[in-house]
Amino acid sequence: MTDQIFLASRSPRRRELLHQIGIRHRLVDVAVDESIRQCETPSAYVVRLALAKARAGAAKLAAGNRLPVLGADTAVVAGGELLGKPADRGQALAMLRRLSGQTHEVLTAVALVAEQTESRLSLSQVSFRRIDRAEAEAYWDSGDPANKAGGNAIQGAGAIFVS
Repeated sequence: MTDQIFLASRSPRRRELLHQIGIRHRLVDVAVDESIRQCETPSAYVVRLALAKARAGAAKLAAGNRLPVLGADTAVVAGGELLGKPADRGQALAMLRRLSGQTHEVLTAVALVAEQTESRLSLSQVSFRRIDRAEAEAYWDSGDPANKAGGNAIQGAGAIFVS
């Protein structure tokens, strides 16, 4: 087993997670269309994006590359609705209001392209305590929820909302 992989992600959180578990990696920058398809389930959506990122990374590398390429994606689902990354402050605050005092699902898919292509899906249920408007605004102002699925990150400052 190799001790190095390529990570097809722009996410600093994914780089940090690999570092925490001691996996050496190099980045390969990819861009994929993250639009949800009509009638696509949230699970199918995150698996498709993880695979697309890993495959795009593998395609971008030189033909002689023998290192695996890892792609991943995370989505938040509340009341059956997929909550993407907030476009702005108003959207982020609306997402936090929706999650406040509720239990929601966090779906994360990972895909690895090597000699074979594999993917896995993890589903977690996360319960938030009630979040008042001032807390939500302060959280947005911290910069932590920007560009994160569901407008929050419980591995960061958003952990304070978990009940």
